[in-house]
Amino acid sequence: MTAVASREILRVTRRFLCHNRHGKRLLPPTGQMAARKKNAAKHKADEILIPDKLYFRIGEVASLCHLPAYVLRFWESEFPQLKPVKSSTGQRMYRRRDVEGVLRIKHLLYEQGFTISGARQQLRAETKSDKTQSAIPFPIQSASEIQHIRQGLREILNLLSTRRTG
Repeated sequence: MTAVASREILRVTRRFLCHNRHGKRLLPPTGQMAARKKNAAKHKADEILIPDKLYFRIGEVASLCHLPAYVLRFWESEFPQLKPVKSSTGQRMYRRRDVEGVLRIKHLLYEQGFTISGARQQLRAETKSDKTQSAIPFPIQSASEIQHIRQGLREILNLLSTRRTG
């Protein structure tokens, strides 16, 4: 057996052991290629650009987020924040904030390693912190400035009241 033939047999055997009959990878890649593929996948997730549209169908969201549609439907039942509206034909229509929510959920589950319940709690905590708003700081004005403003408002009130009666 020649070296070329043995190399070919080894390649076919490795492919047979690492892939299923549809070509899907069963085992994770090893060595330097694995690190390169992970980095490429990570950068690909960071580079997702959401088109400027009002609504997206579930297939569009699935391809944008690199997820199967059934995962999106499952996440709708698990995360109350994810509520796409349905069209008159019953098709899910995702808004931009829904797509951003899907990407956030994907990041929490796949990259940060949260469980579904942990990701749900994290999202709930994030929305609570967004709702708390600090008081608006008003500029401190002197008493004379406030008196001047009051006088101006009284003059406007007098003008309006004389027009109504006159």
